[in-house]
Amino acid sequence: METAGIKPSSMRAVQYRGYGGGGAALEYVEIPVPSLKKDEVLIKVEAASINPADCRIQKGLLRPFLPKFPFIPVTDIAGEIAEVGSAVRELKVGDKVVSKLIFWKAGGLAEYVAASESVTVVRPAGVSAADAAGLPIAGLTALQALKAIGTKFDGTGSAGNILITAASGGIGTYAVQLAKLGNHNVTATCGARNLELVGSIGADEVLDYKTPEGAALKNSSGKKYDYIVNTTNGGKWSAFKPSLGNHGRVVDIAPNFGNFVASILTLFSKKKLTTIILSLGMEDLRFLLELVKEGKLKTVVDSRHPFDKAADAWEKSLSGHATGKVIIEM
Repeated sequence: METAGIKPSSMRAVQYRGYGGGGAALEYVEIPVPSLKKDEVLIKVEAASINPADCRIQKGLLRPFLPKFPFIPVTDIAGEIAEVGSAVRELKVGDKVVSKLIFWKAGGLAEYVAASESVTVVRPAGVSAADAAGLPIAGLTALQALKAIGTKFDGTGSAGNILITAASGGIGTYAVQLAKLGNHNVTATCGARNLELVGSIGADEVLDYKTPEGAALKNSSGKKYDYIVNTTNGGKWSAFKPSLGNHGRVVDIAPNFGNFVASILTLFSKKKLTTIILSLGMEDLRFLLELVKEGKLKTVVDSRHPFDKAADAWEKSLSGHATGKVIIEM
């Protein structure tokens, strides 16, 4: 087992002891630094990003099975490897990495975390900890949605007329940029205060979802959409269907019950709704990190919070009004 210098025996972490309670239920504890299994690395955390799923798990999304209390939340982290297990092959002490921790174990809101080598990749030089920490869940979900509609990123794909809903959120901000890299014509919806930002990251047209045109998903050209990427759980198939072209398709990454039903009912229809659950892995995360390194993709950061103010970051994410990613820096 290889270690960098003297490893402390204890660390600070943020945990909660039961369902609900929001940011106020988070508590700081001093606990032992995790010991490693042979296929794990110990990461000194530099930055972590909060995803809506983290907050939903606290609210009881997986009750009564998960999580096991007390629970240290947050899956998406970036940092530096401080120690490696005996069976670790690729990674070494001192590597700057990003990791997508297993959601039912989590552990990201701590000074150190043990992560399997299989969920950890080296981040290229020039990619900051905060930019990398934003990527795992939000970036991979956006990439999977665009791959699901056949998007190519090497210039060989055909351009589609595409709508992205809630485009100012963590997933939406990545989806807009990836859609443009795939040569699509992009219409996006968001709130009035974010119209300029969503335009600045590549959307060809941005609709305020509270205006009549925005609510009806109508772009200025009147063209129907080949694809709709829905990132909000308030989106309804009944609202999407009239906006789709003849063989149009909705890819829903935040399906509500009605859209689950629609995904079954539209299996044999010309217009379809399909739901996706994140299944992309580390090769795809490396691809996204390369795009960030090359300046082709950026992490839109809503706010940065010091570790001591984790509750503020949690509440910002919980509000549902974050523009891009909420980051905690150690």
